[in-house]
Amino acid sequence: MAIELMTNQPASPVVDSPVHPKVRHHEPTVLEIVEKARSAPLKTRGAWAMSFASALLLWACFTPLDWGWLGWLAITPLCLLIRAERPTRAMYRILYAAGLVWSLATFQWMRYGDIAMYPAWFALSIYIGFYFPVFVGLSRAAVHRMGVPLLVAVPVVWTGLEHARSRLLTGFSWYMLGHSQYSWPEIIQISDLVGAYGVAFLLAMSSACLAGLVPEAWLDKLGLLPVAQVPPEFQHLPKEGIAAPSQTPSRVQTWAPVLITVSCVALAFGYGVVRRQQADFKTGPRVALIQGNFNTSLKHDPQEAPNIYRMHDALTGLAVQKQADIVVWPETMFRYPLMMKDEALTDAELISIAPSIPNLNSARWIESWKDNSVRGVLTEMSQRANAAVFVGLQSWVAQREKLVSYNSAVFLTPQGGLEGRYDKRHRVIFGEYIPLKETFPFLSFLAPMPEDFGIAAGESAKLYRYKDWNLAPIICFEDTVPHLVRDVKCNAQPGVDVFVNLTNDGWFQNSSEIEQHLITSMFRAVECRTPLVRAVNTGISAVIDGDGVIVEPVAFIDGDAQSPKEARTTMRDVKTGRLHKSLNAAVVADVPLDNRTSFYARTGDWFSGSCCFATVAFGCLGLFRRRKE
Repeated sequence: MAIELMTNQPASPVVDSPVHPKVRHHEPTVLEIVEKARSAPLKTRGAWAMSFASALLLWACFTPLDWGWLGWLAITPLCLLIRAERPTRAMYRILYAAGLVWSLATFQWMRYGDIAMYPAWFALSIYIGFYFPVFVGLSRAAVHRMGVPLLVAVPVVWTGLEHARSRLLTGFSWYMLGHSQYSWPEIIQISDLVGAYGVAFLLAMSSACLAGLVPEAWLDKLGLLPVAQVPPEFQHLPKEGIAAPSQTPSRVQTWAPVLITVSCVALAFGYGVVRRQQADFKTGPRVALIQGNFNTSLKHDPQEAPNIYRMHDALTGLAVQKQADIVVWPETMFRYPLMMKDEALTDAELISIAPSIPNLNSARWIESWKDNSVRGVLTEMSQRANAAVFVGLQSWVAQREKLVSYNSAVFLTPQGGLEGRYDKRHRVIFGEYIPLKETFPFLSFLAPMPEDFGIAAGESAKLYRYKDWNLAPIICFEDTVPHLVRDVKCNAQPGVDVFVNLTNDGWFQNSSEIEQHLITSMFRAVECRTPLVRAVNTGISAVIDGDGVIVEPVAFIDGDAQSPKEARTTMRDVKTGRLHKSLNAAVVADVPLDNRTSFYARTGDWFSGSCCFATVAFGCLGLFRRRKE
């Protein structure tokens, strides 16, 4: 129960000490006792309960449980900690513990690739765990020191921190709050205005609204209200200076946040309905998405390369019978490197830049740079398919002073052979490169790769034209980075008709990462109003239209079926409704070209960037302002 203090208080009585009559001491009034109790730190039970409640709700609204409806209330417990007049004891340490537990549970799929991935899993979780206490701390600064309404502070700070997380340390845009709503297409259509950040803003506003409706009696039971009662041993003391309890909020104060929240959600839903009706999808290229099922490890077995090639080649042969225009192989599933060198390099220079290969045969090493058999195999593949082909492989480029390795997607046509190469630009931290390795050598121990491992970053996006379509390749986790995909859409001329994603999810062995990666990529299609096709080792391969909806394929080819009767013919399990994964298959589908434009693609992250700026302002100004009385 809140206590309102009166300003005209009587002075505290001064009495003789019964032990030493001549010694006079100050006898506290009830008002002073209550004030002391109210200013004491709150008990920790509320922080423990609310922090871990939000951690559990956030985990449940994503895969594997995938209870997306929980996203509307997932951070309500954290909002109650923001609403509380004062922090509890050790609140921020408890919040970090909850954030760390959530991160470890959510990103546990990272460990499947190899035992050496455990340090990277821990390092990422340690970093992401800080967002819990930072969110509550900055929101409290806005609410209690700057007087910003809870309904405004919470969504602004949450969205601002998501914007920061998508960029810091090369960016990590997984498990954004808005991603939980992928199965409600009407709600996520606002992504073409402000990105997926707009969906997160709505969900955070909903949680703040619910937190404002929680009665003070509940907060009192959680220990989130200051102590108001007078301890029994002080009941005999004067009670001057204590006014009546604060009045309950008016109806306007109670229901205005509800009205605002419901109106915003209704507007977003209405916008989604209208935008979906505006779509006039035209049939574009027919794509054949080739999906092998090969678990990936740091210890690649060279003996598996022929088996991987034969499986993908066989699935390609079955898929092109459906008259595919474009064939897509997954990331790095062509296991033989494409080797290119500066023609001016001498044999001695080639040997000097050779990687640390045990028992390197110099003559064979030099001859491999003159061998064009890889180009020949790739060109023949396109000609046999009578289709354009995207293939994921590793590129080695010999330069005068060093050997550079790229994660690449090569583009081939039946007429022109190898027409171009796109090199992955957004590398996975601790997976494909080690940041600041030269400055801080100890960081090498957090990476699962050997010290001399690493791929170079590509220089720019690429656009390839085949027949009437402009095709833009993106590799693996690049489809999870909103500003990178938007950059491709915005800067590629004369414009992108289809995003082509090549991915290898074989590192994560049938885990929830496979579904979550697909979910995240759906938002890129909506944000840019551009269909996205993805060929994924172990799955899930799919065509996604500009509404973020998976397109039903023309044909689903089951490469693991022992007989035609046993073959799966649809993308979904007929019993569970879940998409098939971890199998050899091919998906053949017509790509629906989108006629709509995207405000987000034209203007960028102005909305989330503004929230991030406001969040920084809350933090800076909150440090210099006294706590709101």
